[in-house]
Amino acid sequence: MSGRVLVTGGAGFIGSQIVDQLVDCGRDVRVIDNFHPAAHTKRPEYLNPDAEYVEADVADPSIYETVLEGVDAICHQAAMVGLGVDFGDAGDYVKDNCLGTARLLTALSEREFRGPLVLASSMVVYGEGRYACPDHGTIRPSARRREDLEAGRFEPRCPECGNELKPEVVGEDAPADPRNVYAATKLHQEHLCGLFAREAEGVRTVALRYHNVYGPRLPRNTPYAGVAALFLSALAAGRAPAVYEDGAQRRDFVHVRDVARANVLALTSPEPVPGPFNVCSGTPRSVGEMAAALSDACGPDAPPPVTTGQYRLGDVRHVFASAERARAALGFTAVEDFSAGMRELREQG
Repeated sequence: MSGRVLVTGGAGFIGSQIVDQLVDCGRDVRVIDNFHPAAHTKRPEYLNPDAEYVEADVADPSIYETVLEGVDAICHQAAMVGLGVDFGDAGDYVKDNCLGTARLLTALSEREFRGPLVLASSMVVYGEGRYACPDHGTIRPSARRREDLEAGRFEPRCPECGNELKPEVVGEDAPADPRNVYAATKLHQEHLCGLFAREAEGVRTVALRYHNVYGPRLPRNTPYAGVAALFLSALAAGRAPAVYEDGAQRRDFVHVRDVARANVLALTSPEPVPGPFNVCSGTPRSVGEMAAALSDACGPDAPPPVTTGQYRLGDVRHVFASAERARAALGFTAVEDFSAGMRELREQG
């Protein structure tokens, strides 16, 4: 890859870090971003001065006549993220994530684009993670029931015998089972990019399934903020982080600089590396552990987290991943230290 890289959503939390790393590698970078108020309360001060910025919506087909000029690689980060507020957000998710991707791919097809295309996907496409029953082996749990959650029974159970299931590491071969609107749109993005790759001979598409990303520039104080941002906002206001359920739900927290590096590796790989890849640290932690680490990073006077027993039906219990495929095919291994990352978040304030 030697020409221009187009980064959609390149002013955002993850996209801007990718832009910085590409610029540091000597790449010519163009960014499309609509500076959506759900992600930006103002134009960010961290924008890289060596990149070109086009304020536009990827769902607007009129922009592609000019923004694709000279582009030979695409890093598609633009998306509405998080669970949102309620199902009334569904149309916005479909427009930004599905229609925006379809318009981008249509423009690439019309111009016979044949460079690499890297898609920001998500671990949410798995729904619940991988589980094993002591009597029935690996098994797919049903969606958790409201009455169980109300009673504080948070662990998924075997649909065959009712045994409590043991969570296991998720590989990329796990079946997709999206359980909220955002998850459904991320899977649709993967499908659209896969179809484009099959029809456009020679094009290379890679889906990177991000796990729980944290680090500098993490968006805060919006309905779409992630759990780390919500905890950080509470601590900044002198409040205890409110941890849903019992805090034992397990995730893989991965630093944004590691995620950006995985994108650069996928874009610059000399050989085709098709398929989805988990982008994760490989070290699962509970949400309660993460809240406690962030509280500790804020000093001895910071309030410790409290578990509330509250829940959201769209949440899943455990999702943590195998990092092996990304290591073997992309040469990607997460290197950022978790405790140092929590301190860095605290310094962000």
